Amino acid sequence: MEGRDRFSPHIQAILAGLPMLPGVYQFFNAAGEIIYVGKAKILKNRVLSYFREQADRPRKVAAMIAKIADLKYFIVDSETDALLLENNLIKKYQPRYNILLKDDKSYPWICIRKEPFPRVFAMRNPVQDGSQYFGPYSSVTVMRTVLELIKQLYPLRTCNLQLSEDAVQQGRYKVCLEYHIGNCKGPCTGRQDRADYDRSVDEVRDILQGNIHRVIRMLRQQMNDLAAQYRFEEAEQIRRRIAALERYQARSTVVNPSIHNVDVFSLYDDIDAAYVNFLKVSNGAIIQAYTAEMVRKLDETKEELLGYAISEIREKFHSTSTEVIVPFLPADSLPGVTFTVPRIGDKKKLLELSGRNVVFYHTEKKKQLERIDPERHTRQLLETMQRDLHLAELPVHIECFDNSNIQGTDAVSSCVVFRDAKPCKRDYRHFNVKTVQDANDFATMQEVIARRYTRLVEEGKPLPQLVVIDGGKGQLSAVMETLDRLGLRGRMAVIGIAKRLEEIYFPGDSYPLSLDKRSETLKIIQQLRDEAHRFGITHHRDKRSKHMLVSEIEQIPGIGSQSRDKLLQHFHTLSRIKAASEDELSAVVGRSRAAAIRRYLSGKDDASASPGVVS
Repeated sequence: MEGRDRFSPHIQAILAGLPMLPGVYQFFNAAGEIIYVGKAKILKNRVLSYFREQADRPRKVAAMIAKIADLKYFIVDSETDALLLENNLIKKYQPRYNILLKDDKSYPWICIRKEPFPRVFAMRNPVQDGSQYFGPYSSVTVMRTVLELIKQLYPLRTCNLQLSEDAVQQGRYKVCLEYHIGNCKGPCTGRQDRADYDRSVDEVRDILQGNIHRVIRMLRQQMNDLAAQYRFEEAEQIRRRIAALERYQARSTVVNPSIHNVDVFSLYDDIDAAYVNFLKVSNGAIIQAYTAEMVRKLDETKEELLGYAISEIREKFHSTSTEVIVPFLPADSLPGVTFTVPRIGDKKKLLELSGRNVVFYHTEKKKQLERIDPERHTRQLLETMQRDLHLAELPVHIECFDNSNIQGTDAVSSCVVFRDAKPCKRDYRHFNVKTVQDANDFATMQEVIARRYTRLVEEGKPLPQLVVIDGGKGQLSAVMETLDRLGLRGRMAVIGIAKRLEEIYFPGDSYPLSLDKRSETLKIIQQLRDEAHRFGITHHRDKRSKHMLVSEIEQIPGIGSQSRDKLLQHFHTLSRIKAASEDELSAVVGRSRAAAIRRYLSGKDDASASPGVVS
């Protein structure tokens, strides 16, 4: 029984006093550790939902509830406050059953230092000193590209001199090599005044904010003014700046420049984990891009995952965008933010671009794990199967059985073997059914299972951790009867997979398990079933062809079993025998038998030809 009565009087007293107000709740285990933090629009309704009986409750949630030894809650003013407090508590305590954004990297920023004649440079850990920070940049290459562009356009100082007005006027400093090679205009000696330097910094600030149109417009005005004053060399320098900015803008613009200060999020949900992509768009250009993995601990919906990701990533990147483009509405709303689910147009193109990025990230991450650490990848697959199928041990060795026959004739069965989630073809086995006469799939399966595992036990070979039967409850029950007779029930897990709905059946359980169609566990079971079917059908066709060939050859007068076997061994098929010349046949069975075979086959060909019609 799963209800409030099974919990301690202390918890029951807390549940009875829960308010009908927004807030945040925490679940603790017996060791006093926080195992889950959640938010609620109405605390009483949300928290009580965990403590009511629910027959269809997900196993992960049931496991968490079983560990609850204490709970606490905090009342807040609004749902938004609850969201912020929940995020802070999750970051601080990282509870076992909460979604976890897997990212412990520190990302670089571009800093405009608060000082006379500000410097522009990269740094990892921003400090609260009044300076301006732009980023973070998830790609160091992108950040360096932006800094190189700024360095190309604006010769700003890179020294760490304290350029106070008094120090410059008193001539304390001398110009350095950077001045002589054209990378600095010498503000330390008064060769560049404060207003001109600050104008360059303002333009840099606009570039970092994505306002390249504004910078180009201002530079064009400066160029025209200089040309009007016949200062053509200076005008040419400005023209080169404009050309460099336009090239940079052409590379970065992906949609209509009217789309400004917008965030784009897309989500790829992969059962145990989810992947989220974030794009920051300004004036039609992507100025930030970031993709991360989220580990789901309970059965969170995709709306909950997306809501958590948006809140976490916007805070991480200090986003103030008032519009967020999403594939579907998240579970949580944000104050002052409009969520847009585009159907057509440029915003739809942005969402599709974000979606392609997140799918590519997921695919590459799996490939990279397989390449770099194949053992870990395999272990993850096996652990996923063990968890999904509730197995007592990792299914390192799996065997799958399938039967093949046509109206009870030429009945065969196949056994394919997977080790470490991959086919082990040297261990595949065919079985020619011996004791079953008619088309009896249950009896066929019982014979094959008995033969297979009796032999493994007699030879002292290890049994598989998992046996997969191609069939539903009936085939599974027949297999379990056989294992009972052999005394092997409980020594290996057995499941059946029904063809029509791809449902998984367990012994003694009337209700099948329906795995998600994207589940790695289901994919491996399907691969096992399909491989067993392919292997069995191939053997069945070969056996049927051989049977037909033997029957045909045995009808030839004068051809005995020895001659028949020689022909089969040499030619393999009836078509090759028919195509062989009399000399080729003579080399195998002798001249007189070759002539008899040729006469018989020629007579059959004449008899099968259609008679002509004379009008």
